[in-house]
Amino acid sequence: MISPPIQKVIAIEEHFWIPQLRETYTGLDLETAPAFVSRLEDYGSVRIREMDEAGIDIQVLSHAAPAGQKLAVDESIRLSRKANDVLSDIISVNPARFAGFAALPTPDPNAAADELERTVSKYGFKGAMLHGVSAGDRFLDEKQFWVIFERAEALDVPIYLHPATPPTAIVETYFKDYPEMSRAGWGFTMDTATQVYRLIMSGVFDRYPKLKFIIGHLGESIPFSLWRSDRVLSRFGKVKHRFRDYFCNNFYITTSSNFSQAGLICSVMEIGVDRILFAVDWPFMSNTDGRSFIENALISSDDKQKILGLNAQRLLRM
Repeated sequence: MISPPIQKVIAIEEHFWIPQLRETYTGLDLETAPAFVSRLEDYGSVRIREMDEAGIDIQVLSHAAPAGQKLAVDESIRLSRKANDVLSDIISVNPARFAGFAALPTPDPNAAADELERTVSKYGFKGAMLHGVSAGDRFLDEKQFWVIFERAEALDVPIYLHPATPPTAIVETYFKDYPEMSRAGWGFTMDTATQVYRLIMSGVFDRYPKLKFIIGHLGESIPFSLWRSDRVLSRFGKVKHRFRDYFCNNFYITTSSNFSQAGLICSVMEIGVDRILFAVDWPFMSNTDGRSFIENALISSDDKQKILGLNAQRLLRM
């Protein structure tokens, strides 16, 4: 049964890319070659048709991983800015259908903070998306990156922490014999969850208590592990609050590319439905599958409406 209509159905982890950035990648992902390339570079017709087929009103667009984060500083700044300018143009053609998360040149954290402010203030972007480690395999909890988080808190916009391939040393150690594991099947989850844990343990949320992060794929398995992680990691006392308090107060999760009913129920029970937002992970996943997943969920109609759009409207001020 279709849920009662809500004001907007908003999908918030939906990707595009620009050829100038794609050409810097050393090779195409297993997930992006070759069927998805044309969709990532489709900024209108196919994208909107498939949104309409699934009853999705708005996509919040973000550049596909790793955007400009693995490039040298000057190239990262130039191409991140280019990607954001292109995204602004895409949105301006269809402002009722698209919004945006900025790509940030994290190899220069100060430039990344300035680019976040430029895109939010000038273009009305809803925040930014970061993809895994930065150039040199630097983790985001390192103090050099906190200027980005300070700016995000001041602007009152969230940062979407999206997976990317784990650091080289991790891939070589854990996945040498099974390279297919290093990506969406496990490595992405492991990498993003580790970044979340490091951010919480670093004390960044004590410094910036209103800082907001979003993570996809039903929380990268963290809701399932939250009880045990809280019990163990809260013993160390290097931060002001318990581990689960930071996760439940400073993080939101999305349904992107993880259409598990059991996972959704676990997430609702652990962090509450107000912290869960709808996402598909287009074009890597089907819009209709993502929408059907919520329609068939064993939750109330009111909770479906929160996930499909109301929570995003509140968080992103849409």
